[in-house]
Amino acid sequence: MEKAFRMITIENLHKRYHDTEVLKNINITIDDGDIYGLIGRSGAGKSTLLRCINGLETFQSGSIVIDGVDITTLQDKSLRELRKNIGMIFQGFSLIDRKTVYENIAIPLECWHIPKPEQKERIEKLLKIVGLESKRDQKARDLSGGQKQRVAIARAMVMNPKILLCDEATSALDPKTTDEILELLLQLNKEYGITIIMVTHQMSVIHRMCTKMSILENGHCMVSGDVKEVFLEQPEALQNLVGILECNLPETGINIEILITDEAVGQQFHSDLSLSLKKPYKLINSSLTHYREGVLSAFVMNISEECLEEFLAYFDAQHLSYKRIERG
Repeated sequence: MEKAFRMITIENLHKRYHDTEVLKNINITIDDGDIYGLIGRSGAGKSTLLRCINGLETFQSGSIVIDGVDITTLQDKSLRELRKNIGMIFQGFSLIDRKTVYENIAIPLECWHIPKPEQKERIEKLLKIVGLESKRDQKARDLSGGQKQRVAIARAMVMNPKILLCDEATSALDPKTTDEILELLLQLNKEYGITIIMVTHQMSVIHRMCTKMSILENGHCMVSGDVKEVFLEQPEALQNLVGILECNLPETGINIEILITDEAVGQQFHSDLSLSLKKPYKLINSSLTHYREGVLSAFVMNISEECLEEFLAYFDAQHLSYKRIERG
C-alpha cells in the first residue's frame, strides 16, 4: 500500500497566553485528504490549535509543518502565501451582512487581485456546488443560517485551498441543516481531496465525518487515532468526555460489555451465541453507532459466575472485544 502523504505534522507544540499554558506538548499528524476531528470540552485548546495551524497565533516552542514547510521559518509574505492554501469556516459565519452572496464569496479573490473573469468563473462554479445559484444577488443578512454557512464554505474554497479548517461549523445549526452542511463537506473532500480539520463538541459529527481524531483535555492531546479504534478501546479521555455508560446493572452475576465493529457479526451475535453455548444470560443494554467507515455495536450482558469462563472462552475464540463493567 502506498504511504499516505503527511499534510500536517505538529510536534512538541507549546502555546502560552502570559503565564497560562493553553497547549502542552501537542503531537498530531494529519494525512493529505483526511477528515480529522479535534474534540474536547470548552477551553481544551481546540480553537487555539486551529489558529496556530493557520498562522493566526504564534507559539512558544515546537513545530508545525504544513505541506512540507515549517511555518516557524516563514516571514510575512510567505506566511500570507501559506494562508492562501488554508480555508476556514466558523460557527458565526463571519459574513458581511450588507454584501451579496456573490460579493462575500469574492472577498478573498479581491484581496489577492484575481482578475475579474477568473473571479466570475470560480464563484459561479462554487455557487453551483453549494446550491446557492438562485441566491447570488441576495444580501447575506437575508439568508438562513444554513445558507450563510454555505456562503462561508464557498468563500473558504474560492482560493482552491489544500486545507479546510472548520471551527464548530455546525454548532449553531438545526439537525436537518447540520446534516446538509456535513454532506456538503463530505462532497468537497471527495471531489477535491481537500484535507479537513473539524473542531467540534458534537460526537455525532466525529462519528459521521472523521476517519481520525484527537481528544484534547486541559491543553493536552490525550488520545489520537482512528475513530473506530478510539471508540473500541474506550480510553479514559473518551469516558471523561462522553461519560461512562449508565444502565441499571443487576446486583448478582458479572456484567460484560461487548464491542463489535463488523455489522454482520453484530446482527448475528445473539443468535450465534445462543446456538453455540446454550447458556442463559441477560441483555442489559445495546446500541448501534454509525461511523463514516462502518458501525460499532455495543452490548452489555449479565452472565452468571458459574458460566463466565465459557462465555469468555467463546468471546476469545470469536476475537471479540470485551471488558467487565463494575457496579457504581
